Amino acid sequence: MDWDDIIGADNARHMAVHQDSFDALAAQLGRRGVDAEEIVGRVAALSIAVPSWGVGTGGTRFARFPGPGEPRHLADKLEDCGVIQRLVRICPTVSPHFPWDETEDMAAMRDLAERQNLAFDAVNSNTFQDQPDQEVSYKFGSLSHTDPAVRDAAIAHNRHCIELGQTLGSKALTVWVADGANFPGQQDLTGAFDRYLSSMEEIYAGLPDDWQVFIEHKLFEPAFYATVIADWGTSFIAAQHLGEKAKCLVDLGHHAPNTNIEMIVARLNRFGKLGGFHFNDSKYGDDDLDSGSIDPFQLFLVFNELVIAERNTAKGTFAPAYMMDQSHNLTDPIESLATSADAIACAFAAALIVDRSGLAEAQRKNDALLASQILKAAFRTDVRPLVAEARRRNAGALDPVAAYRSAGYREMVAKARPAVTGGGGGIV
Repeated sequence: MDWDDIIGADNARHMAVHQDSFDALAAQLGRRGVDAEEIVGRVAALSIAVPSWGVGTGGTRFARFPGPGEPRHLADKLEDCGVIQRLVRICPTVSPHFPWDETEDMAAMRDLAERQNLAFDAVNSNTFQDQPDQEVSYKFGSLSHTDPAVRDAAIAHNRHCIELGQTLGSKALTVWVADGANFPGQQDLTGAFDRYLSSMEEIYAGLPDDWQVFIEHKLFEPAFYATVIADWGTSFIAAQHLGEKAKCLVDLGHHAPNTNIEMIVARLNRFGKLGGFHFNDSKYGDDDLDSGSIDPFQLFLVFNELVIAERNTAKGTFAPAYMMDQSHNLTDPIESLATSADAIACAFAAALIVDRSGLAEAQRKNDALLASQILKAAFRTDVRPLVAEARRRNAGALDPVAAYRSAGYREMVAKARPAVTGGGGGIV
């Protein structure tokens, strides 16, 4: 499949309208003292990892409805991730999950990724599921389990993930545990956290010098009464306890409803513990919906704080890891991930055009209304032409979904990949 020809032909159909939109926006921004070319360059340099599991069809606790041409293994996933990068040009890395993505020859997977112009981002461990050959069970916890044999197995798995990641060229390990309790009194809350910290100390000791470990928190599910790493405060304490290479990872769906996530961004960055993000969106809980599909203003506010954080950090040292962590139950995963990448890039671009001097002055004068209006003026600006132009200059698609559909990629891989039957629940 010649993506250069496909994207080139589709861009030609959209080019006249796009150019008019871009020129008009550039002129508008110029009158506001904003250099459109600078924004295009910043957006073009954005990097967001695609989760290997995200290119498969997701599911709920009740059912999973397989889609056509689903990836069967890591090689297929890399092929799909390569298509996403070819379309949007800001997704050059893949974040694998083990043991889901483990193969006998991980070095060959690294070579395959390079042929797709991809590299590997943080590797993810899995101690929330029992594997077929596993001698112990994580039913009542993993890194915080009361049985030292279970903890040892979970520690060994995380260390194995580090070894696999080294082969792939990764530089970080993401650790999320489902450990917790469903009933009051079920668990010694302090003891469980202490056991978690002790286990993480052993994992941390196995990190290569140039690696980081990202601690991911989640308020609830599958533990509904108490989760061992439930919030950013607990994650921060753990990261502080472990050391410089430990950072906090923020998933946008892992909080209580209406939590001020952008303030968490500011706090974590202030103390040097902001490791990165898993981008998605939610309405009620950890819905894992497409980024920006429910609350695009929140996504903008998060990036507003990220831009501030970068401005307040030594040049070249602010480098949080970005990844999309979504479950695509109803849509083509490639289309959803491409659309989400666009939404994230638009939030970033909008944050870049905020009138920083005007906002600082309004804040100094305690002018609450004007400060709010300045932020909303940036948010309400249609920055899509800037993001589309950044893609075009990087040889990507002006309209990624339109180019993808015209290529017929899903129909093509559906013929090569056997149809999946069955409708069991759960993530792919």
